[in-house]
Amino acid sequence: MRVGVPEIAVAMLATSAAIPGCGSGASPSAVASPVSHAERVAFSYEPYADVLLEHLDARGRVDYAGLAANAGDLEEFVAMLASLDPASFEAWSDDDKIALWINAYNALTLEAIVDHYPIEASVLRSVIYPKNSIRQIPGVWTDLRFRVMGSDLTLDEIEHRKLRGGFDEPRIHMALVCAAMSCPPLRWEPYSGEHLDVQLEDQTVRFLGSPERFRLDRDNGRVELSPIFKWFGDDFIGAYQPEEGFEGRKAGERAVLSFIASHLEGADREYLESGRYEVEYLDYDWSLNDAPVTGP
Repeated sequence: MRVGVPEIAVAMLATSAAIPGCGSGASPSAVASPVSHAERVAFSYEPYADVLLEHLDARGRVDYAGLAANAGDLEEFVAMLASLDPASFEAWSDDDKIALWINAYNALTLEAIVDHYPIEASVLRSVIYPKNSIRQIPGVWTDLRFRVMGSDLTLDEIEHRKLRGGFDEPRIHMALVCAAMSCPPLRWEPYSGEHLDVQLEDQTVRFLGSPERFRLDRDNGRVELSPIFKWFGDDFIGAYQPEEGFEGRKAGERAVLSFIASHLEGADREYLESGRYEVEYLDYDWSLNDAPVTGP
C-alpha cells in the first residue's frame, strides 16, 4: 500500500532531498571553518526521503506493512549511515550534525520496528503497554545496536550522548520519533542543516497545536502538557529559562512554560505567563504509530 502524500510534500522534498553529507576527506584540524554545502553533497538523504514520501500518511503515521515489504530504500540509507566517514562528519556545521543524528535516530527506529514487524507482544509487558507498541521489543533503546560511522550505537546513545549531550538544542524533542502515537509526527522530508531552524520551529508549532500534547484548560485552572516536557524539562533551561515569571516552579518547568509561551500569542500567551494555574501531564499513548490500512 502506498500512503497518499499531498503535493506540498513534493515541494518540501525538492528543497531537502539531497542534503549535505561527507566532506572532501580533510581532517577537522585541516579546515578553518565548516565545509560548504557543495563540499558535502557526497552524502545524500534521498533514500530516506523516499521512505518518508512513500510510507507516511497525512498524520505522519507509518505504513509499516508496506515498508517491511519494500524496505530497500531504508536499508540503503542505513548502510549509508554505517559507512559515513567520521572524520568528514566532524567538519560539518552543528546544524548539519544535529540534522544527521535526528535523521539517524528516526530512520533506525523505523528499522527496529520493521525488523520486528508485526510486533509480538509479551504477556508481562502487555499488562502495562499496548500490544502493538515499540515497548514490546526487548531492549529496543538500550540493547539493539546499529552501525553508524563505523561504531555500534544504541538508540539511547544517539539520543542522550550524541544529541542531548553534544548540543544545546531542546527542540530535538519535537523531532525525535520513538514510533508511538504520542511522539511528535514524522515529517515528509529529512531534516537538513540548511533548513533546521525552520523545520524545528514548524515541528514545535505542530506539536503544541495538538490537544493530545498541549492544552490550556482555563475553566479548571490547568495547563496540560505532554510528558516529554516532564522527562526532558531540564534541557530547556539553557535556552529558555525566563528572567522573571512562572514563579514557584522548578527551573525545568519554568523553562518549558517559557518555551511554550514564546510560541503562543494574545490571551493564550498572557494566561501562560500569568502562572495562575496547575501543571498536569497528559497520559502518553505508547501505541504504535502505524498507519491504518485504508484499502487493498
